[in-house]
Amino acid sequence: MIRANRHYAKLKASYLFSDIAKRVAAYQSENPDKEVIRLGIGDVTRALPHACIEGFHKGVDEMADDATFRGYGPEQGYDFLREKIAKFDFNSRGADIAGDEIFVSDGAKCDCGNFQELFAQDIKIAIPDPVYPVYLDTNVMAGRTGIFEDGRYQGIVYLDCTRENNFLPELPKEPVDLIYLCFPNNPTGTTITKAGLKEWVDYARANKALILFDAAYEAFIRDEDLPHSIYEIEGAKEVAVEFRSFSKTAGFTGTRCAYTVVPKECMVYDEAGEKVSLHALWNRRHCTKFNGVSYPVQKAVEAVYSQEGQIQVKALVSYYLKNADLIRLSMGELGFTFVGGDNSPYIWVDGQGRDSWEFFDMLLSKAGVVCTPGAGFGKCGQGYIRISAFNSRENVEKAMMRIAEALK
Repeated sequence: MIRANRHYAKLKASYLFSDIAKRVAAYQSENPDKEVIRLGIGDVTRALPHACIEGFHKGVDEMADDATFRGYGPEQGYDFLREKIAKFDFNSRGADIAGDEIFVSDGAKCDCGNFQELFAQDIKIAIPDPVYPVYLDTNVMAGRTGIFEDGRYQGIVYLDCTRENNFLPELPKEPVDLIYLCFPNNPTGTTITKAGLKEWVDYARANKALILFDAAYEAFIRDEDLPHSIYEIEGAKEVAVEFRSFSKTAGFTGTRCAYTVVPKECMVYDEAGEKVSLHALWNRRHCTKFNGVSYPVQKAVEAVYSQEGQIQVKALVSYYLKNADLIRLSMGELGFTFVGGDNSPYIWVDGQGRDSWEFFDMLLSKAGVVCTPGAGFGKCGQGYIRISAFNSRENVEKAMMRIAEALK
């Protein structure tokens, strides 16, 4: 008989954002005349940059002509895009990343979830708490954890991120093999300094560990002293993989494009302790399970790196950061403490003793505002909510006024 993967039974009944969607749908069904403002999931609301639209049109036009039509493209991405990514996102910041170390994909979420396939079943994994659920759930699905008990899975090394340590994970007190890091952090919006990141790189090198570094929100970093890439740290190419996304940077949530950097110097080890090329492993997996991002989409992304595209993308990021500034100001005036929003589109708000889901339900029912309950990101998220700056300025202003009224 065909049998199910038993590890799926360990997962909570549904994905966090599915739970939120169900609650919002129920509220709207009961209150059809009430407008709901969504500051929950990190979905952008502004149109694609004009330069990208022109790139799209160019790509589509080429597909309409036999002379320029393209069928299957390279699974790793077209060289015209990979080379620009290397030049503008890494070489410009002193990071020696080559175009052929970049793998273009349809989303950082997909890559973060899929990358764990390359590793042995019995590796020791360290994951921050609170954390983006995909890191944890995909390892549960793969069978690397025990049961879910008291808010956590057995077999995972949790790196607590609390107000006491400024929501920054501390080095594990025991050796681990695989480490997930995310900066600017989702959900807390916190960032890390070069000195702080160097400690992680040094730890990984000393313990023959690997860091999976999610930098999907690096475009929102305003502080010039903060690193945008882990490869700005000496030695990181030996022990780190980096994930990037055009979803939040340039509005590609609906058109799907991202990339993963796997340096050729980065090695893992077989059962005999011999080095194995991680670049070769990911390339093999990519070629087997992925047919590449569509040509018109890659042409649209290429336009991000044009002079016009750079200006337009920065304007998009600035727009959302101004929303974040307003949320920070408003929540501060209401007496809440928070982090994030200064170098991130997310604001992590302390609920002042409220349960996360109760706070979520109260804002939905009394203000018609959707946030994300912190408890959905892990045990250490209990008591917090995450507010997203991804919406129109008008809606953010309206949401802040509604929240202030609801809390009177």
